Amino acid sequence: MKQKQFSSICFPLLNSLFFGPLACLLLLAGCHPATTTQPKAPTEAYKHTNMDIQNEKHRSTVHVPIELSIAELTRHLNTQVQGLIYEDNDRQEGFKIKVWKRAPILADARDSLLYYTVPLKIWGEKSYQVLGITGAQATEFQINLKFMTRFGINSDWKVSSQTVSAGFDWVTKPSIKVANIEIPITGIISRKITENLATFSKAIDNNIRENIAVKPYVVQAWNLIREPRQLSEEYRTWLVVTPTEILMSPFQIDKGKISTSIGIRGFTQTLTGEKPSIKPATDIPNLIITKDIPKGFQIGLIGVVPYEEASKLAATQFVGKTFEFKEGKYKIEVTSVDIYGQNDKLIIKSGLKGSINGVIYLKGVPFYDAASRTLSLKNIDYDLDTKNVLLKTANWLLQGKFSKQIEQQFVFSIGPQVDEAQKAIRQQLTNRKVAKGVAFGGRLDNLDPDQVYLTPTSLVALIIANGQIEVKIDGLL
Repeated sequence: MKQKQFSSICFPLLNSLFFGPLACLLLLAGCHPATTTQPKAPTEAYKHTNMDIQNEKHRSTVHVPIELSIAELTRHLNTQVQGLIYEDNDRQEGFKIKVWKRAPILADARDSLLYYTVPLKIWGEKSYQVLGITGAQATEFQINLKFMTRFGINSDWKVSSQTVSAGFDWVTKPSIKVANIEIPITGIISRKITENLATFSKAIDNNIRENIAVKPYVVQAWNLIREPRQLSEEYRTWLVVTPTEILMSPFQIDKGKISTSIGIRGFTQTLTGEKPSIKPATDIPNLIITKDIPKGFQIGLIGVVPYEEASKLAATQFVGKTFEFKEGKYKIEVTSVDIYGQNDKLIIKSGLKGSINGVIYLKGVPFYDAASRTLSLKNIDYDLDTKNVLLKTANWLLQGKFSKQIEQQFVFSIGPQVDEAQKAIRQQLTNRKVAKGVAFGGRLDNLDPDQVYLTPTSLVALIIANGQIEVKIDGLL
C-alpha cells in the first residue's frame, strides 16, 4: 500500500518536473519571441543643393525669322526716288542732261538676287556747229535702267547690299536734226549713262543701308528673351533665359520676300523665389554668320517633393499596415516612416513592431516615371548594416517581399506641378505682338525626363520641355 501510495504521489511530481518544462519549450517554440533590431543608420549626405539645380543650364536657341517684303522695299524706293534724280552739264562736250523717274520702279527676285527696273525719262540738249550754224537742240527719250542687288549683313549689324548694273534698254532713242542733218548723240548719251550707272548703283546701296536697320529690332528681341517669365505662382517658379551669342544665316530671296534667320543662342534656367531682376541691355554681341541655325529650345521643369511631405505621404501608405511572412508565422507592423538622402540614393527609415521591434533601413534609386508622372524608387534593398543584422536575427524578412512591396507603393505624384508648368509655358508662348514689328510665340512639343536629384531638403525631378520659340521681326522699313 505504501508503495502504491508512493507511486501515486511520485507520478504527479514527475509530471510537474518533466512534462511541464517540455510543454513550455514546445509552447515557446510556437510563439517565436520578438527580435529587436537597431542597425547603424546610413550617413546622410548630398551631392547637390537646391541652388545647384537652379543653376543647371540647358543650351537653347530662340529662332528669330526676319522677313522684308520686296513689294514693301519697292514701295520705299519709289517713295525715296521722286522727280529729277540726275542732272549734268558738260560744257566741254556741249551736252546737258536731266533725268526723271517716269514710272514706278519694278522689282522681282531670281537666283537669290533682287532685280530692279528703273524707268527713266531723259532730256538732253546738245550744242552744235553745222555749216557755220551754231546753236543747241534738245530732245527727250526714254530708257529702262536695270540693276541687281545681293543683300548681306556685317558682323557689326550694318546691312550691306551690293548693287551692280545689268545694263539698260532703249524705249525711245534720242534724235537731233539740224537742216535735215542728223546729229549723232546716241553714242554720247549711252556713254554718259554708262559712266553714271555706278553712281546710280551706289545711290541704291546707300538708300538701303540708311533705311534698313536690323540691330534695333534684335536688341528688342534680345531683351524680350531675357525677361523672366513666371511658370508657377504657387511654387514661385521663373523661367530665365540668358542669351550669349547671335547667329545669322545668309539672306535668301524667295516668294516675294527677302528673308533670313537669326538664332539667339544661350541657356535656360528654372529658378524659384522672387522674380529675378534683369536690367535691359543696350547693346548686343557681334553677329556670327552661319548656314545652319539650330531651332531647338529646352526648358527645365522642376517637380519638387520635400522630404517632410514625402515622409507624411509614405506614412499614410504604410504606418499601421501589417505584413505577414512564412504563411503568417511572422508578422510585423510599420510604426513610422522617415526619409532622407545619401548621395544618389534615398534612405527609408522604417519603425517596426511585432516579430521585429526596432528600426530597419532600406535604400533605393529615385526616378521619374514619365508615363505616370510620378516620383518612384527602383532597386530598393536593405542597407548593408541592416542586412547584416537581419541575417543574424530575422533572416525570414530578407527572404520575404517586404522591400518589393515598399518599392511598388512608394510613389509620389508630381503630375499637377508638371501640368501647371506646361500650362504656364504654353500661355507664355501664345503668339502675340509685343511691339511694332515684333511678335513673340512658339510651341511646346514634348517632355523628356532628365534626372532626379536629392538635395538637403527635397526630391527634385528635372524634366526637359522641348519646343521652339520664335521672335518674329517684320516691317524693317
